[in-house]
Amino acid sequence: MRKSVLAALGAATIAVAVPAVANHHAATEAMATALADDRRDDDRARDQYRNPAETLAFFGVKPGMTVVDYMPAGGWYTRVLVPYLGAEGNYIGINPDPAISPNPGFRDYASKLGANFAAQVDGWSLEGAPHAVYYSNEIEEDMHGTVDRVLIFREMHNIHRNGLMHTELTRLRDLLKDDGMLGIVQHRAKQWQAGDMVDGSRGYMRQQDVIGLVEAHGFELVGTSEVNANPKDTADWQRGVWEMPPVWGTKNPATKELGESDRMTLLFRKR
Repeated sequence: MRKSVLAALGAATIAVAVPAVANHHAATEAMATALADDRRDDDRARDQYRNPAETLAFFGVKPGMTVVDYMPAGGWYTRVLVPYLGAEGNYIGINPDPAISPNPGFRDYASKLGANFAAQVDGWSLEGAPHAVYYSNEIEEDMHGTVDRVLIFREMHNIHRNGLMHTELTRLRDLLKDDGMLGIVQHRAKQWQAGDMVDGSRGYMRQQDVIGLVEAHGFELVGTSEVNANPKDTADWQRGVWEMPPVWGTKNPATKELGESDRMTLLFRKR
C-alpha cells in the first residue's frame, strides 16, 4: 500500500514538475531572444548594471503576462518586455497624471511624455506583446484587476518629490489582480544620510522609506534583492545620481568608472 501511494505521489510530482521545467526553459529562451534583439544594440551596454534578466525573474515576470511599465520614458525596458512577454502577453506603459503635481516644471515635463513615447515606439518596430501607453488618469475601470505586474524602474524619487505618491500608487494598485505584484528598482541612499539627501531631489531615497511609503498604500513587502546593488556608489554626490553614469552630468572623473547607481530591488504584493 505504502509503495503504491509513493509511486502515485512520484507520478503526480513528475506530472507537475515537467510543465514547470518546460515553462522555465521557454521563459529563459524568450529572455535570451529579447536581450539579443538587434533593436537593443544601443541598450546593451547598460545590461551589466541593470541586469534585466535577473531583475524580471526576481519580479516573477513571465511570457504571457499583462505588465504595466510606469513612466517608460525612452523605452529601455519596453524593448525588453514587449518581445519577452510575447504575443500572448500585454505591455502597458503608464505615465503620471500631469495635473496632480504641484510642480509646474514637472507638469510640463509629464505632459509631453505620452506623445514623445508614442512618436518613438513605432520606429522601434517591436514584435511580441500588444503595447499601448496611457496617462494614469485615462485608466478605464474595466482595466482594474487585470494586471499581473506593475514595474517602476528608477522613478520613485520623481513620484515622491513631485507630490504624486498617493494618487499614482492608488491607481496602480487598482490595476493589479488580487494576486498581482509591484516591482520597484530605485536609486538607494545610505540609511544614515540626512533628509535633504534622501528626499528624492537628488534621485536617491532610503530603502526603508520606500518600503514604508509603498506599504502605506496597500502593499506588503515580500522580498528584496541585491541584484542591482553597486557598493562603489557612495550616494553622496552634491548634484545627485545624475553625476553617475549614464548621465554623468558633471563629468566628474571620480564617478566615471563607478558604473551606474547603487539600487534597491523590491517586490511587493497587493495587500
